[in-house]
Amino acid sequence: VQLQASGGGLVQPGGSLRLSCAASGSIFSINAVGWYRQVPGKQRELVAAIGSGGSENYGDSVKGRFTISRDNAKNTVYLQMNSLKSEDTAVYYCYVWARVVTGLQNYWGQGTLVTVSS
Repeated sequence: VQLQASGGGLVQPGGSLRLSCAASGSIFSINAVGWYRQVPGKQRELVAAIGSGGSENYGDSVKGRFTISRDNAKNTVYLQMNSLKSEDTAVYYCYVWARVVTGLQNYWGQGTLVTVSS
């Protein structure tokens, strides 16, 4: 199973970006999905997640600005980021809990850099 994250880049404060994370491989189903972010020298921080029951969870710093969604038919997770701030600058990592032949496994994408700057 591989996760391919995309959509990062340079954006001005107040702008928007949409990140995508596509899972490929021998996947029976995808349970929980989510995004974390990390700034060099700091701990990885939860941005947003969708649990196996469909409940959404957001980090306090992004509530009201970011929206997570998923397309089960495409095995893809999205993160819509609006009203971006300089402090949102980070490498964003997606993850999934996927049911594969060996059971429920956790997979991570390679990270995509988001830079918010004027």
